[in-house]
Amino acid sequence: MKYSVLGRTGMRVSRICLGTATFGVAPDPQEADRVVAAALDLGINFIDTADVYGNMPVFDRIGAPPAADRESAEEILGRALRGHRDEVVIATKANGVTGPGVNDRGLSRRHIIRRVENSLRRLKTDWIDLHYAHDPDPDTPLEETLAAYDDLIRQGKIRAVGLSNHPAWQMVRALWITDDRRLVSAPAAAQVKYSLLDRAAERELAPAGEQFHISIVPYAPLHGGLLADLAVLDREVFGDQRFGAAGFSDPEIAVAREVDRLAREWGLRMHQASLAWLLSRPAVASLIVGAENVAELRANASAADVQLSAEQLNTLTALAVEPPAFHHRAGDGPHQPSSAS
Repeated sequence: MKYSVLGRTGMRVSRICLGTATFGVAPDPQEADRVVAAALDLGINFIDTADVYGNMPVFDRIGAPPAADRESAEEILGRALRGHRDEVVIATKANGVTGPGVNDRGLSRRHIIRRVENSLRRLKTDWIDLHYAHDPDPDTPLEETLAAYDDLIRQGKIRAVGLSNHPAWQMVRALWITDDRRLVSAPAAAQVKYSLLDRAAERELAPAGEQFHISIVPYAPLHGGLLADLAVLDREVFGDQRFGAAGFSDPEIAVAREVDRLAREWGLRMHQASLAWLLSRPAVASLIVGAENVAELRANASAADVQLSAEQLNTLTALAVEPPAFHHRAGDGPHQPSSAS
């Protein structure tokens, strides 16, 4: 396994991160224990979870217990890591709906502190290595959220802060706030949906991350399994159907078929080519893979050792081009109008 430094924290994290969104459903609690054990054996030391993962109705599947009867992913993970806490970097999140009350969500000081304390209890740990603001909260000023995180870091309950699903401008504003107020809660990581089939992060977020040394940690790097194996199309549940949304579009499937063809031509598996491409992108530190069993985890982990050539990377990049970010004109001096102006 290869490792990279997470932002400016100095913490080294495996380039493959174990995701736990569907822990308790697929994998079920018993298989989740085996998946975590396999991750440790593979050298994976970075594990991602959230206070709403695992036991929400959106994760319901036929054959799995209903949400009300399931443990949270944090509880399953905390039990699986018994005796191994010092070996791993745990990331969790807050902002999702956690109850019926009007204050049971958001990024207020009240909610963040309450959820961090609950996560510590469920994870059976004294500290959280990385805590993400799960999504932007329009009702809470960013200053309030960062000040609460500053207190939690100084108390030793969390080690670092991340922003999840936040646009680049909010990430940069968070840096300005923490610098202006001398807070220790400057974001170290940005979690965002990012894959060969979804490259919106490259417009502004990834360039900003590279400029300000904030690590990009993509989720859904295999686009719901479509970039892993075309056999996913034969599954009863695939893509964002896992979370109550739609499946794949025809253009996405067409690109995936071409990735599969190229990977075979290069002597690789489809998931290896897809993940190796994403690991090559600037600012990307680690990829979150939500394996449903040990075999899937082992297969995905193998991508960390794949080194694609520049030509191969360019070929994959050309398959699904996102609109480019805005770039200022480069040059040594003022722009001179052309003769055609």
